Amino acid sequence: MDIHHRATIDIKDKSISVIGLGLSGSAAAKLAHYAGARVFVSDPGTSLDINMRADEMMQMNISVETGMHSDRINEADLWIVSPGVPKDADIILQAQEKNIPIVGEIEFASWFTESPIIAVTGSNGKTTTVNVLVEMCQSENVRGTLAGNVGIPFSSSVLEEMKSPEPKTVYVLEISSFQMEFIHHFHPKIAIYTNISPDHLNRHGTMDEYIAMKMRMVENQTKKDFIVYNMDDPLLTMALKDHPATMTPFSMVRADMTFRLQTNSIYGTNGSPLIAVQDLILPGPHNLSNILAASTAAHLMGISDQRIAKIMGSFPGVEHRLEYVSAIDDVQYINDSKATNLDAVLVALESFEQPLILILGGQNKGADFRLLLPHIESSHVRLIISYGESGGEIVTALGDAVRSVQVTDLKSAVTSAQSLAVPGDVVLLSPGCASFDQFENFEERGAQFKTWINDLENKK
Repeated sequence: MDIHHRATIDIKDKSISVIGLGLSGSAAAKLAHYAGARVFVSDPGTSLDINMRADEMMQMNISVETGMHSDRINEADLWIVSPGVPKDADIILQAQEKNIPIVGEIEFASWFTESPIIAVTGSNGKTTTVNVLVEMCQSENVRGTLAGNVGIPFSSSVLEEMKSPEPKTVYVLEISSFQMEFIHHFHPKIAIYTNISPDHLNRHGTMDEYIAMKMRMVENQTKKDFIVYNMDDPLLTMALKDHPATMTPFSMVRADMTFRLQTNSIYGTNGSPLIAVQDLILPGPHNLSNILAASTAAHLMGISDQRIAKIMGSFPGVEHRLEYVSAIDDVQYINDSKATNLDAVLVALESFEQPLILILGGQNKGADFRLLLPHIESSHVRLIISYGESGGEIVTALGDAVRSVQVTDLKSAVTSAQSLAVPGDVVLLSPGCASFDQFENFEERGAQFKTWINDLENKK
């Protein structure tokens, strides 16, 4: 099957293997089935979620196997792979030897829509940026639709559009580096880069490889397209310097931007103050940067300063990202489960003035916890509670800098935090690690944390 020229791609009656039966895999399978392909879905797992999705596939007359990858996956004109399958996995290398074309779910879905795409990536801030931006992109002429790495597969949204076309659709996609490993035609009208910092090095190996994957998002852009990027990030500025697209940077310090920050106000495109920083609901300088990124892209989509300012002043934040949960006995509990790398932890530490009890732990993604030392010593952290697979590693790296306690799991960490907190403290779950040692994903981790905190409150 020739996938090199998008205009000639026709999957009707083609055999397609979908590798992975997660959210994106099952959505891609449904889209391919709707477009007339003969679909076979394969997942080596046997979890309850996978089995439920497998039942759904069978009810739609889509062939499926679980608990293994049989040779049938190779009887295909095309593979669609889930982002959880790395490009150096054995089955990927074997498929490449057989010259089977391989695409990711984001790439595949993009074949079936002509609606403009705003793609957002970066090491931190993606989720807040896409959520702010999709709220801004609601007007007479624009209907922002959120999808991608936020629990809403792009394939699901595109399938909806195919069934019920909406000519004003603009897709706002959160994109992870994993989703860019198999790109051919993916072409965002506007690409947003929030920042670049070491992340997922256990998957990508080196920082150069990680940056290269992030840059794949814009490899098909031309001078008619736009890149909105953080000019305060030297790594980003360097990586993008020779790109042909139209550069529209944002900055927390420079005045010559579409929206500028000055004397504690954000100024609009006409040079007048739009909103005072104190009137933003979201805490922390990192969120200010995310708001500037979203506003710049919204302006490029023709959204008025008035609409942009309205959302700036009303957007409450994103679940699992510095999310206020409760205050019990004058102790605040904050859910930052989405902080799966050390940079996100640093952002969280900078967002609070109060004494902090920091809960760290989970499955380490290759991070060196010693990098937190200078920040912990200069911040308000008075106690670290470590848990999970990386608990011992965290204590070894940070134990001398601050009082630390190691426990087995997150529930024990919550119990310890509650017993050790004093009025005025903030208990901050900002794990700095993946959740997979104990949970399905960071959302489940954050939801469980909130449940335990609410249980504490109800016992009062």
